[in-house]
Amino acid sequence: QVQLVESGGGSVQPGGSLRLSCEVSENIRSFWSMAWYRKVPGKEPELVAEALNNGIRHYPPSVQGRFTISRERYAVYLDMNDLKTEDTGVYYCNRATDSGKIVYSWGQGTPVTVSA
Repeated sequence: QVQLVESGGGSVQPGGSLRLSCEVSENIRSFWSMAWYRKVPGKEPELVAEALNNGIRHYPPSVQGRFTISRERYAVYLDMNDLKTEDTGVYYCNRATDSGKIVYSWGQGTPVTVSA
């Protein structure tokens, strides 16, 4: 089973920045999609960034221009700038199928809190 270990979360004020890291126990070079998701209580996980192995990146409008996803052989990163209170949540990375389903069990996630 592939292990996913997220880190880098924390508490910041609105407008602040964070860089999240996800260490993956396997080489992800051949993985079509790696993505970051945000979970908040009572809601389904929300995809906030996706990196395809052909270089294409996908972001929802809520984070477009503020978040940047990148990937290396054994890691995925999420640079988050101009953070807003609505970015608060626990962030997870995972591999996704071409139909958008996650492949692996969720890791422990890394919490992000944005508050004044």
